Amino acid sequence: MPAPQSRLTRPPRQVREAADAVSFPVRVAAAWAWRIGLVAVVLYGLGRVLAFFSELTISLFVALLFVALLVPFVDFLDRHGWPRVLATLVSLLLGIALILGLFTLVVAQIATGFDDLADQASAGITQLQTWLSNGPLNLSSSQINDYITQARTALQANSQSLVNGAVAVGGTAATLLTGSFLVLFFTIFLTWDGRRVWSWVVRLLPASAESPMDAAMHRGWVTLTSYVRATIIVAAVDAIGIGIGAAVLQIPLAVPLAVLVFLGAFVPIIGAVVTGAVAVLVGLVAQGPVTALIMLGVVLAVQQLESHVLQPILLGKAVAVHPLAVFVAITAGATLAGIPGVLFAVPVIAVANTVISYLVRGDAALPKGLVEHFQEKDDGGDGDLTSDGERRADDEADALRAREEGSPPPTGPVGERS
Repeated sequence: MPAPQSRLTRPPRQVREAADAVSFPVRVAAAWAWRIGLVAVVLYGLGRVLAFFSELTISLFVALLFVALLVPFVDFLDRHGWPRVLATLVSLLLGIALILGLFTLVVAQIATGFDDLADQASAGITQLQTWLSNGPLNLSSSQINDYITQARTALQANSQSLVNGAVAVGGTAATLLTGSFLVLFFTIFLTWDGRRVWSWVVRLLPASAESPMDAAMHRGWVTLTSYVRATIIVAAVDAIGIGIGAAVLQIPLAVPLAVLVFLGAFVPIIGAVVTGAVAVLVGLVAQGPVTALIMLGVVLAVQQLESHVLQPILLGKAVAVHPLAVFVAITAGATLAGIPGVLFAVPVIAVANTVISYLVRGDAALPKGLVEHFQEKDDGGDGDLTSDGERRADDEADALRAREEGSPPPTGPVGERS
């Protein structure tokens, strides 16, 4: 019989940690969980900061869309010998003149055709009541009057809410002037000297991250300009198609309806549905159910042309975002920021998709058309640099290369042009 072991002769117990009992999949899940939670907290905090400065951030985002639209034209003038400041002012004045011209045309059309629309609306309502009485619904006059009375009662019951909403809209309109000045300010300086502003932002990053982030954001900017240009073309086609359909059907206010469709096209999915419904409703009130159905067919035909022909051709080469991602982005934007969130959701997710894809996998993850754009630029980059913007970009690249190599930065042109 062996002798009993004491604490001195007993072998030491194996030290065990509680973490040893946790399986590897659970550890992986926990590692993902705290990282995702940290990212969510950072995004939430960023969203709160942006919401607190909403007037400033919305103006900046609107200005970026204008800059993405104006910069190609400004660069064109710059390459042909125009001073950058003059090219910026000319392009901006042309854009303002176009917007004011459209606004004046819409106001004139509404002032001219409102009386005719009122008369046709009265006749259309009478025709609609007749159709409700003699049509398939076979409603009696008393039932129709009851429905009208209920609608009037509901309107009166919610009159205070409507008044409060009108006051809120008035308060929002009071800040519109300030926002317009901010948009104009941002647009002028970002169009004129946006490259230098971005160079300053890049220099705030660690040296090892400057070049990848600069290349990624450059590709993101090309994505944004492609999106804005394609949206302008699609909106113009939608407006022309629906405007011509309304004019052929002799629907009043065809030009204001076309302008409304043009503006609504900048809000993906929702804008096309709402503006198309307005066109059909005006046709119903002014001309009756048959004209409204024909107008509905015109709206659907134009939207099918947009969805299946224009957008794949115009956006497919530079913007690769799945329709499901677009729908989710719009829904999330509407939930978080209302109408501005809907307006900026798609361009933000398109740019973010390009930037993140390039940082993770390089050009292999980008659309073919976007990669070809930079390849063509690199192949044709041996010629003379003729514009101020290109010369500044070349000088800044030389300075960055010198700093990475540890040699003194080149002197002369940058300082002189500054």
